Amino acid sequence: MMVRHASLFSQLLAFFDRNKFKNLVMKHKTEKYSKGFKSWDHFVSMLFCQVAQAKSLREISGGLACCNSKLRHLGVGSAPNKSTLSYANTNRSWKLFQDLFYETFDFCRKASPGKHKFSFKNKLLSLDSSTISLCLNLFPWAEFRRKKGAVKLHLLLDHDGYLPSYAYISNGKKHESTYARKFPLATGSIITMDRGYTDYKLYSYWTAKDIYFVTRLKTNASYEVLEDRPVPQNRNILFDQIIKLTGYKARKECRFLLRRVVVWDAEKQREIILLTNHYKFGATTISAIYKDRWQIELFFKAIKQNLRIKTFVGTTENALNIQIWTALIAMLLIKFLALKSTFEWSLS
Repeated sequence: MMVRHASLFSQLLAFFDRNKFKNLVMKHKTEKYSKGFKSWDHFVSMLFCQVAQAKSLREISGGLACCNSKLRHLGVGSAPNKSTLSYANTNRSWKLFQDLFYETFDFCRKASPGKHKFSFKNKLLSLDSSTISLCLNLFPWAEFRRKKGAVKLHLLLDHDGYLPSYAYISNGKKHESTYARKFPLATGSIITMDRGYTDYKLYSYWTAKDIYFVTRLKTNASYEVLEDRPVPQNRNILFDQIIKLTGYKARKECRFLLRRVVVWDAEKQREIILLTNHYKFGATTISAIYKDRWQIELFFKAIKQNLRIKTFVGTTENALNIQIWTALIAMLLIKFLALKSTFEWSLS
């Protein structure tokens, strides 16, 4: 009897439905002019770049070539050479990888045992963005400031298992709230974000759609207190108030009444002033929701420390998008395996 040992990399690849992958290839026509290097081979190479933390095309090609005899078990013909992989990263549409990310998330979401830690049934999400700095000489298309290149990764984190559910890559020039409108949110969802996404017109839009938000109130915001609500005893809640925005622009863009919750942060000896459009939850629950937003900060820290999204193996916009979307796919799979695993291993 032969005993088979599957590598962790082969276990990651086993999650993908090859028939669905072929459908994506046909949709995006990524093999229209292919002469042997298949889209699956391309994806495996870029996923290898992430999990092996390869810094260059040479490392990807050489790393796969070292185990050429085992590649057939992954459905790959042979290790690609550098020029083949470079051409694929430049010319094959990154949208294949984007669609593959959402298919992978759909699979992980359905199979995930994760559930957010709160007793309410509303979907809980965090929204944030992270700037990825680039050398303007190598990435002239990614001009961020006069002498600096960068792109921004905007991310929606689902607190059911803390899985990334939606992502958008921008040039970073526009305000974060511009991209927040692109994120699909179901009625009844609760979204938490930092005050970098402050946009009263967006708050009004969400409130009208019965989408709840929890965020920080700007320090210079003008408002009128209409009601002081009772605060829980022996907790860190200082104020719980219903307010009306009185600033000229804010009043014009958001006519809804909002809720101001002031929390005392004993660790840093400061007040945290929260703004929400949810009136029914207790003030301590609102505070805990915002505190759980820290998970998206941890996600960005983990992806930057463990995967390749700070150094890139290609300089074109297409190549950069492919590498970032592959990193997000890798994070989905690794976090999903961590949820399913009986061993309490760290992400790294």
